[in-house]
Amino acid sequence: MFNLLKKKETEPTVLAPCDGRIIPLEQVQDATFSQKMMGDGFAVMPAGEYIVAPFKGTVLMVFPTLHAIGLRAEDGLEFLIHIGMDTVNEKGKGFECFVREGDKIKPGTTLIHFDLEALQAKGYDMTIPCVITNGTEFSITRLITAENAKAGKTSVLTYSQNRG
Repeated sequence: MFNLLKKKETEPTVLAPCDGRIIPLEQVQDATFSQKMMGDGFAVMPAGEYIVAPFKGTVLMVFPTLHAIGLRAEDGLEFLIHIGMDTVNEKGKGFECFVREGDKIKPGTTLIHFDLEALQAKGYDMTIPCVITNGTEFSITRLITAENAKAGKTSVLTYSQNRG
């Protein structure tokens, strides 16, 4: 009976950072991501143009070209969201950032807007790899692929802190 009063421990969750279809990282057309050279995670085939915070934490870094952003969750998980393949070549054109390094974020906080149509028209693969960059400290316990993930709402993966 008293067990009912105990709070159930839940694994930390990463939410979808963008509307779209969630796919395994192995399906990304860039070997740096598909072979998990930067870390494990997932990718989004975007249906929207906004990147939002997938958890509560802090902005670690915004790349000067605005095509990628690094975040840290409150438990120390470090996470990279990389918007499109080779979009670094646009030098920020087609991107608008709404946060700065050090800003506190919560699930759904708007981080970056990108012009999906314009970037696709220029021939860019707009797949968005999302990776845990400190994977020696954290492990994915469950990846949830989804057809119609909603930014800041749909749970995409759960993870745990490695002991040791």
